[in-house]
Amino acid sequence: MQNKDACTSIMVGKKASLDGANYIARNEDRVKAIEPKRFLVKPAVKGRHETYVSPYNKVTVALPEEGMRYTSTPTLDQTAGPNEEDGINEANVAASFTESVYANDRVLAYDPYVKNGLAEDSLCTLVLPYIHSAREGVEYTGKLIAELGSAEGNGMQFADADDIWYMEVVTGHQWVAVRIPDDCYAVTPNQVAIEDIDFDDPDNYMWADGIQEFVEEHQLNPDHDRWDFRHIFGTSTQKDRHYNTPRTWFAQRYLSPNASLGQRPEDSEMPFIRKAEFKIANEDVQYVLKSHFNETPYDPMGDAPERKTYRAISLSRTAQSHILQVRDLNKYKTSIHWIELGVPAFNPYVPFFANANDTDESYRNVPEKMNLESAFWLNEALAEVVESHYQEFMEKDEDYQKELNEWARRKIAQVDKEAASLEGQALTDYLTGQNHEIATHYNERTKALFFELLTEGCELSKMSFKMDSNL
Repeated sequence: MQNKDACTSIMVGKKASLDGANYIARNEDRVKAIEPKRFLVKPAVKGRHETYVSPYNKVTVALPEEGMRYTSTPTLDQTAGPNEEDGINEANVAASFTESVYANDRVLAYDPYVKNGLAEDSLCTLVLPYIHSAREGVEYTGKLIAELGSAEGNGMQFADADDIWYMEVVTGHQWVAVRIPDDCYAVTPNQVAIEDIDFDDPDNYMWADGIQEFVEEHQLNPDHDRWDFRHIFGTSTQKDRHYNTPRTWFAQRYLSPNASLGQRPEDSEMPFIRKAEFKIANEDVQYVLKSHFNETPYDPMGDAPERKTYRAISLSRTAQSHILQVRDLNKYKTSIHWIELGVPAFNPYVPFFANANDTDESYRNVPEKMNLESAFWLNEALAEVVESHYQEFMEKDEDYQKELNEWARRKIAQVDKEAASLEGQALTDYLTGQNHEIATHYNERTKALFFELLTEGCELSKMSFKMDSNL
């Protein structure tokens, strides 16, 4: 099986974040520039007797009788599986599936992928409705891998209000997971990222049964005095140094500017987990996911000769980007599922309260052809117009994104205050209504900018000619 995604992920611990929330986030990058995505709330189920069969690779799983409600971002085209990708469930557990990762040929020789094993298309559907903590997300997924095998290499993020866990499944059955320290962040760009594993610390590390014996039996550890998962299972190739490592370099350059001094885009040994040199805000997570090597010679939107040297973080083929802000329910009543549709560099992140029973029609219904009543198509259209006249339009586009971030902070504070006295279904109904209001505001503001820039663009045509005013 070949992974279909080429994503960038970022995790921020609660003591590293400005607001005390745990954050997991990812750009879902696809092969095609246009791959329509929806934003849904999947209802809870009880008394179910069904078997799941993946349309993609026919993996077959008997579904549990009960499952929790959760948010998700499935593809419009379901012929290759649901590809729900990410969400937050009723237990306030968030997950993002998956960061495509690649194992080396040595380890795959002894534990190849399982053709009809678990793949990205099915993971969210088969895991998120059934887990009650971030740690349980790793455990539950690990049991499925032991039973079914894995069809590809995938990195998975799990978060609750207390913990963030990152799990890497790299061969048919071998995997490890690490708890991200509360005062740290981590970035991963389509590479095996996890480094040293402490097998004497099960509180902060988890692993597949028998993984140590597997490595020893087949003589796979290249190091003399450490057990580095990246060294044993990962790759270090020319493609990595042009496609992957530059993204880590740029993110760490922004979040840890002093500690990362001396790092270069093609360095293969940049640390996976780091401490930021300031408290990381939601807007900082956005900046990393929206970035395209801004203010460096490697910016593809610039004119330097090096502009196409490396693969940027924000791409035209990003199907959607998400930031899952996992908050303490005792204080805030709900976590927030931020959605960005279109190209991250040009489009805003929209905050939706996860404790909801529905999503707005503009996010739920996505026609196959462009229609500006659909949030997906509206944002794709705006991104296309902004990029077509980037130098002329980028300032207005950045002002628009800043304005909506300011509005979102005020709106969230207002809703938190109103929600404080609500419980149960009344709370869910209130938050659902607020999500509709948020969607409407963003759609209206986006349309206004789209038509403004489209009109202004008429004066920027290369087919113009300066004429005598008397003619």
